[in-house]
Amino acid sequence: MFDYDVVIIGAGSGGIGAALSAGKYGLRTLLLEKNNEIGGNAAVSGVSVWEMGAGGTGVPFDIYKRMKKVHNAVGIYEFNRHCAWKNESGESQFPAGADLTISPNFKYVDSLRRFGSGSLATSENFVRKYWHGVPFEPIIYQHIVEEMLKEYPNIELLKNTSFVKAEYINGKVISIKLSNKKDIRAEYYIDATDDGYLSRACGGQTLFGQESRSMFKEPSAPLSPTKKLNGVSLIFRISPADKNEVQPLPDDISSECWWTSKFPLTSLVQYPNGDYNVNMLPTMSGDEFFNWVDTEVSAYEECLRRSLAHWHNLQTNYPIFQSFKITSRFISLGVRETHRVFGEYVLTENDLVKGLKQQGHPDIIAISDHPMDVHEEGRSGCTELDFPYGIPYRCLIPKGFKNVLMASRAASFSSLAASSCRLSRTMMQLGQAAGTAIYLANRDKVNVMAIAPEELRSELRKNHVQLEWPMSNDLREYLEKE
Repeated sequence: MFDYDVVIIGAGSGGIGAALSAGKYGLRTLLLEKNNEIGGNAAVSGVSVWEMGAGGTGVPFDIYKRMKKVHNAVGIYEFNRHCAWKNESGESQFPAGADLTISPNFKYVDSLRRFGSGSLATSENFVRKYWHGVPFEPIIYQHIVEEMLKEYPNIELLKNTSFVKAEYINGKVISIKLSNKKDIRAEYYIDATDDGYLSRACGGQTLFGQESRSMFKEPSAPLSPTKKLNGVSLIFRISPADKNEVQPLPDDISSECWWTSKFPLTSLVQYPNGDYNVNMLPTMSGDEFFNWVDTEVSAYEECLRRSLAHWHNLQTNYPIFQSFKITSRFISLGVRETHRVFGEYVLTENDLVKGLKQQGHPDIIAISDHPMDVHEEGRSGCTELDFPYGIPYRCLIPKGFKNVLMASRAASFSSLAASSCRLSRTMMQLGQAAGTAIYLANRDKVNVMAIAPEELRSELRKNHVQLEWPMSNDLREYLEKE
């Protein structure tokens, strides 16, 4: 006897997409979240900006429509200034990084393209026309998502509850033990954790760090594998100040950059109320964070020190920032990469470069067009992509598992591919695909490998998920009625 049809571990972007999809199909669903707040990085780490990019339809658009009904909850940004663009004197328009401001002139559908810009230094007109992201208030986002989950009586949300261990036999998770001492049995499981905890606990093969060039035949990969990971950010919020001034630094923090050769560039995104989200790119390298030895200060406290020095540098060198002050810092670090699960198919750089036209996969369940984007000094990926690419359903299936799907950045991606498809809306689409796939598997009482890819794709299209480029006229008309 099963307690649930599906248990979803983790209520970040992927878990939310999975739960809302499972709820819509009437599955008896348990959604677990180890923290007191749902939403993952978007809520507790300040990644409350959906970057521009293909494929952000389905569940993300449903959430956007709800947020739009609330005053100052969500907006659409445009690029105002960028460090790569020159002014009439040939100097950088904005040496600090990128300045992205809310504009009333764009709709959600305008946020669904990134590819095709070439080099940022030569594509100002293209970027101004096509690059539009979606900043939102994280607390309102959390509230609205919880409201949407509660609309499905078949969804049970347990906060402050984590997965502890699993019983796993012959490719199937039989039951899991929770931190509240309960043993839970379900027909299917979705691992929406950012580190693939369920799959790893059952002995699933994982990937970590940069793979060698020969492993997946990726031209941009290093010759030998490394333990390097994508960078980590501590995001903070600034608001207009009562008077112009440089906020003083604590005596024990240097005004010079002590952790790298120079202060990092900054992404500044305006919130609907006029505040700004300030994202250092990055605050700490990924491998430094993963190997941080907590002696005198924690990794978070060290990142806090760095963020204060960074802000002091911005205010000192760019007087425009003296009219703002730090008003809050997010309670968790924004972590971009940890372990990834080795699945039935591994998405690689080659998929990204080929694009949808040449990939040839019959089981594409989400699309994206974000470039390989590594935030760490000394590492680089490729330039902007020429076309969107697709993520196969098989990337959601841990190799050898029969009743588990992935719905997070820990899905089956190479390090280079993960640096592209890790964004929140893409993760939501992985979750939506996973929840839909579990519905089909549960209906037919088959394992997750046995469902028909075209039937899965058909169900996703019915729920307004974009799987092709260009998008259909019907989907565009639907999105334009926001």
